[in-house]
Amino acid sequence: MTREGALALTAIAVLALVAVLAWAWWRRSRRDAGLRAPVGDAPAAARVISTFAALYVATTRHGEPLERLAITGLGFRSKADVTVTDAGVALDLTGQPRVFLPVERIADVAQATVAIDRVVERDGLVRLSWRPDDATVVDSYLRPQDASARALADAVTGILPQNQTGTRA
Repeated sequence: MTREGALALTAIAVLALVAVLAWAWWRRSRRDAGLRAPVGDAPAAARVISTFAALYVATTRHGEPLERLAITGLGFRSKADVTVTDAGVALDLTGQPRVFLPVERIADVAQATVAIDRVVERDGLVRLSWRPDDATVVDSYLRPQDASARALADAVTGILPQNQTGTRA
């Protein structure tokens, strides 16, 4: 095989791989089109409890940390600011509209070690379980940058009603 033939074959293989990846993401986006993140601000009367700089890792199916969901605004890893208020949790991902999870939509908060392609030290991630609709629960994973995962998880746990989460002592 000539050098030009090998180059052409490699280029065709790369283009085919990119096409398959694009097709797979398109199918995933169609599958998850019914799931919507609640975009908006916290209520004006909400009191800020704490803020955290974090890395947003992914949102997955509940209990399936390796099954990424393609929810608009939450499909890709990003730097994030997490604001915990007495009314809920706001996620400000770089280049995306603010996602505000009201307390009544938050199902649970806990610490985790693995999500999609991120494996960290034991309990180094925060798993925030929430409801995009009445029937579905999803898990969003956050990696705090300047604080511990325990501090973020405790801040969120503090705003939840006693019987709303299994992580309360």
